[in-house]
Amino acid sequence: MDYLVALRRELDLLGAALDGDLTAPVEHCGSWTVADLAVHVGAGNLWVVTAVREKHGRDYDEGAAPRDPAALRAWFAGSSEALIEALSVDPDTEAWTFAVPHTVAFWHRRRAQETLVHRWDAEHALGAVTPFDPELAADGVAEVFEIMAPRMISRGAATAPARAVRITATDAASSWTFGPGEPVAELRGTAQDLLLTLWGRLPREAGSLSWTGDREAGLAALAGPLVP
Repeated sequence: MDYLVALRRELDLLGAALDGDLTAPVEHCGSWTVADLAVHVGAGNLWVVTAVREKHGRDYDEGAAPRDPAALRAWFAGSSEALIEALSVDPDTEAWTFAVPHTVAFWHRRRAQETLVHRWDAEHALGAVTPFDPELAADGVAEVFEIMAPRMISRGAATAPARAVRITATDAASSWTFGPGEPVAELRGTAQDLLLTLWGRLPREAGSLSWTGDREAGLAALAGPLVP
């Protein structure tokens, strides 16, 4: 997968959403508005620029973003360009990261997935959502189980599941097992709906998803929180 192409697409979609009502509330992000979301993603963009170029994870600063709508849109666009420029190097280049690999390749994937979910947040707040690319969404599901959920468990923010659940993307020919032993339940849905579920944007019992096996055990395995 060309993560930089995906990242550019998602940044452009999010940037376009910022032409809408910046005061609209973002349903799944506490008290945030679309403007707050733009600040969060833009500051994250610049944080990763520092992680790549200076090789440390300090200086995450949301306070430097302007709040005037026109200035905020321009600042966000600038942060996006800076991020793409910083990541347009050999993916094996050393960088500070919070998980392996400690290279620029980590940020290619992480920022594409971060921007995908938050682009959905902004578009959802404004009432018009662009469908996810199934391959990118399926990769996002894989990232949850490969990086995000283990990190939450290792930090004591979540408990490791006692039993396994299988998650299957019906439109991406992909399946994952989370937890020990043979799966006792299976959750099926599109890659987009599965990713939104794992990131707390869609209920685990939404009508677009289907469960087989011991659903209660499956729900317990996914209780998490699986992501920050």
